[in-house]
Amino acid sequence: MKGTGSKMNKGLQIGSLLVCNDNSGAKLVAIIGVKGAKAKRAMYPKVGVSDVVTVAVKKGTTAMKKKVLKAVIVRQKQPFRRPNGMRISFEDNACVIIDDQGLPVGTEIKGVIAREVATRFPKVAAIAAAVV
Repeated sequence: MKGTGSKMNKGLQIGSLLVCNDNSGAKLVAIIGVKGAKAKRAMYPKVGVSDVVTVAVKKGTTAMKKKVLKAVIVRQKQPFRRPNGMRISFEDNACVIIDDQGLPVGTEIKGVIAREVATRFPKVAAIAAAVV
């Protein structure tokens, strides 16, 4: 997995609700863990675009409800800065469910994803509608 080019603002934390942006069956998920998180005492770890998180499915099909899965964050409301100085923000917070190898579970992604996700997860970008 490739690293990101700059230090990004992290706009989400444990407990944040996200829209699941693929057709895997999950509709609304909550972040319950962060892969590789290093946080201080009494502080929740922060996550941003292209980070891998552990999520619990809150709304969706009956087969997907209450499951604990891995996901990659593809959009965040909090503006973040790219290395060229441009600031990017999206309308909502969204994620895509992935498996242990980093491959997407769904077959299509509704909406756009950030370019940082496309560089780290090329298979996710292959099924996305657009990359911004």
